[in-house]
Amino acid sequence: MTRVVHSHDLLQEEYSYTCTEPVGKNFAQDFKPELSPKEMLELGVFGGEYFEGEIDEYPKEWFVRAKISTRGKRDATLNYFGVNASQSREEWERKGWMHPDDPRGWFQWYCRYYLGRRNLVEDARQIDRWKKIVRHLAQIKYNCRPDGMTCRPRQKQAVLHWAYNSTKL
Repeated sequence: MTRVVHSHDLLQEEYSYTCTEPVGKNFAQDFKPELSPKEMLELGVFGGEYFEGEIDEYPKEWFVRAKISTRGKRDATLNYFGVNASQSREEWERKGWMHPDDPRGWFQWYCRYYLGRRNLVEDARQIDRWKKIVRHLAQIKYNCRPDGMTCRPRQKQAVLHWAYNSTKL
């Protein structure tokens, strides 16, 4: 089951990729995200402005209940925890976190991975980055009661951006 997807994102003039795995299946053994991209978008991530309107390559159902900014910029009130927990794209680029195939960063990589695209080298790099977020989970669990919505909201929001379900911490 191979599918070719064409992207017309303003950050990538034209980009095509091949999906070789079924949607939402056959993830690397050490990659176990707790949330799908659709669930993340519905909960509220990235101030509702992650894709900057460039959503045609993704399933329409991901956006039916998604919290999307209508202001044309990030809106922290759309985030599940109501706080900004994102750095700018310029900062991501400065830190070397970006890959030319996914100029919008980790979440774009995750959406495409979820859809079935595989790139062994980049997948390994991004999964390694995802695994390192577990230290934040440990800090939240150590410092917050399970029902503490106001405890470490920025850290909980950041963890949510990495497909960990911090709404239950």
